Amino acid sequence: MKISKWILPCIVTAQFCCTSLWFAVNAVMVDLSVNFHLENTALEQLTSAIQFGFIIGTLTFAIWTIADRFSPSKVFCFSALSGALLNALMLLETNTLISLLLLRFLTGFFLAGIYPIGMKIAADYYEKGLGKSLGFLVGALVLGTAFPHFLKSFDGILSWQTLVLITSFLALFGGLLMLVFVPDGPSRKASKSLDYGAVFKIFKGEKFRVAAIGYFGHMWELYTFWMLVPVLLTSYFLEHPEFNFNVNWWAFIIIGIGSLGCVLGGYLAESFGTKKIASLSLALSLACCAVAPFLFEWASPVFFVIFLMFWGIVVIADSPLFSTLVATSAPSESKGTALTIVNCIGFSITIVSIQLLTMAQRQTDTHFVYWLLALGPIVGLFFIYKNKKIQR
Repeated sequence: MKISKWILPCIVTAQFCCTSLWFAVNAVMVDLSVNFHLENTALEQLTSAIQFGFIIGTLTFAIWTIADRFSPSKVFCFSALSGALLNALMLLETNTLISLLLLRFLTGFFLAGIYPIGMKIAADYYEKGLGKSLGFLVGALVLGTAFPHFLKSFDGILSWQTLVLITSFLALFGGLLMLVFVPDGPSRKASKSLDYGAVFKIFKGEKFRVAAIGYFGHMWELYTFWMLVPVLLTSYFLEHPEFNFNVNWWAFIIIGIGSLGCVLGGYLAESFGTKKIASLSLALSLACCAVAPFLFEWASPVFFVIFLMFWGIVVIADSPLFSTLVATSAPSESKGTALTIVNCIGFSITIVSIQLLTMAQRQTDTHFVYWLLALGPIVGLFFIYKNKKIQR
């Protein structure tokens, strides 16, 4: 079956539009706090609510094998429309902290039907060259992650209400785009019945376990690094007050440039093998963790920013590749469930990593706390090279 050249651009566009519900709204968190007279701690609670919602959502979708029993495109569209409505409801003047937390939690829940389902749809279309396809897909997610910093760099131009409406409209557009133009892929093999034990059966495969552990090691570092980018920039420029940089703008560049790493990694994987490029990216990211604390002392501003840009590339380049290894090592009828449960565990790990590093920063002001980021890549690389069964 010949696949239309428009399928991948549609999937990527829909993914970016719909994940804006997750990331772009971060740019208005402070405005929400002011408008609804919330305490300072509400910002952290609102951020955590959507993460927790995503974790519960992916767990629910995995246990009920939603992505494998129902049409992925329809699941994606329904989740996108639900998320768009929940997002728009934040504009209600009667909202309280409780209602806002519930709205963000439910938005996160339905994002479980967007990000991992989008990868499932791509896997159903592109069994060959999946790494390259997921490279574009995760690249869209990276741009979505960087988007709040872009918006903040132009603070004051758009009202927070307008930004909320824009993100809801984007999600609505993305969901309909997927439903209308991306039917179920030719490689889709639907699961015929509900299997509560599917999650546990998937992990019995040794190839799958190793691919998943590599992904978990990558996730330990990734979101904590993204959270730290503005902190790293601010800390450096506080120690070098003679230089004046727009922190939000450079945070957008450093995180956003990772989308190029995803695409480049996908192309390199076709020539050199998925496992090899994923491992190389993880190793380079580990090296960045190791040297980062020393750069605060002697690196020039230009070198420091270039270093962070390089780190921003390698920290995410392995993400679509590990997802490829996960998808290709899972049974065909459980591919969607496999991607969903790995996302669930991976994002749960990010919460532990972020909390651990945050607590360490409160205890000491040394830059060597960033070495904690290296724990994930070390574990991931150990299991990858210990196991010889994953050749590509």
